[in-house]
Amino acid sequence: MSRSDIVDFVLLSAIWGVSFLFMRIAVPEFGPFALIGIRCGLAALCLLPLVLLREGPTQMRSHIRELTVLGFANAFIPFTLLAYAALSLTTGFAALINATTPLWAGVVGLLWLNAKLTRLQWVGLALGVVGMTVLTWGKVDFKPGGTGLTIVAGLTATLAYGFASHFAKRKLSKVSPLGVATGSQLVGTILVLPLAIIYWPETQPSVKAWVAAILLAVLATAFALILYFRLISRLGGQKASTVTFLIPVFAAGWGAAVLGEIPTTPMYVGGAIVLVGTALTLGFGARFTRNPISTVQKL
Repeated sequence: MSRSDIVDFVLLSAIWGVSFLFMRIAVPEFGPFALIGIRCGLAALCLLPLVLLREGPTQMRSHIRELTVLGFANAFIPFTLLAYAALSLTTGFAALINATTPLWAGVVGLLWLNAKLTRLQWVGLALGVVGMTVLTWGKVDFKPGGTGLTIVAGLTATLAYGFASHFAKRKLSKVSPLGVATGSQLVGTILVLPLAIIYWPETQPSVKAWVAAILLAVLATAFALILYFRLISRLGGQKASTVTFLIPVFAAGWGAAVLGEIPTTPMYVGGAIVLVGTALTLGFGARFTRNPISTVQKL
């Protein structure tokens, strides 16, 4: 890894970590649908001129059906559900749930594609289950005011990301990463726009909430995707995906510094187990792993 790659890697981790802080700040005032309408819409506006100038619309136009599915599974569903989860989950906790994406990608690959997993990848999946059990122990409460639904929403979001990673690899391999990102954000915008209009907040959100929403869209989505794909082009998808391990660290740090959120012991223990399980599932640390699991954009 060159010095510039290290800088990009750490910068991307910090940006995707702070995305959970932006959601935590903005979603109470905007609500999930309005916030994600802003996120997808502004991100698409930032990315569309780039893809049109570099590649033109042909690739996206010829894969409109596939991009529609991906926009549903990689933008509309997970973005909205993670925004909903941010209403009650702390910044670091939400980021740790997001880190289970490679685990779900392994499950989806196993059930949908009959993928062959190595022994260490099976161990990784098992550790992921144990880690999530520790992480959520005592928190899965479905009574009014409980966090049970938000945890389920977060895990459903990462399941959608897991499906999207395999779908994109199988159906959109001929479309550039920038085209895939742009197309998914455009579709996400179209899908969420009616709900964003219907559920637009009656009270004008504060300047603080607007700043967080705009930064979530422009910095943590559009710019972060460009940074991520630059890393993929230099390092490859597997190495670039290790950004997964630093995101919860930065997210917890942002949450503690800005919102005074203090990580709990189950977060430390469960989070560490989840990240180890994720590493094994991705195939890191095993030179003989033959089936590394790739991931798509996860935030």
